[in-house]
Amino acid sequence: MVFVTKYRKKVITSEILQQLNKIFDETCSKWECELVEFNGEVDHVHLLITFNPKVQLSKFIANLKTVSSRLIRRDFADYLARFYTKPLLWTGSYFVASCGGVTIEQLKEYVEHQSTPI
Repeated sequence: MVFVTKYRKKVITSEILQQLNKIFDETCSKWECELVEFNGEVDHVHLLITFNPKVQLSKFIANLKTVSSRLIRRDFADYLARFYTKPLLWTGSYFVASCGGVTIEQLKEYVEHQSTPI
């Protein structure tokens, strides 16, 4: 799963990335899903998640984006105000793919090797 920052602004710092990891992990647990791997770059994040088959994917993703945006904007309000005049963090879209033919380890390796922000 990939979420991109609004206007592809380069706003994700290592501190924000750490906070997003915690937020996504906690949110996944509440939905009986597992955040297997997480990483990101300055303008997007990658999440490798195993889903509970009972979860409605669109509602789960909306919740991930809403909760993470609200908490990051709360905790980093002054910093984000330099980039956004409105209460935004993510674009309205997202990318999701189900993966077959590759192992979880291969997917984890791909996510781990994303360039981490400074």
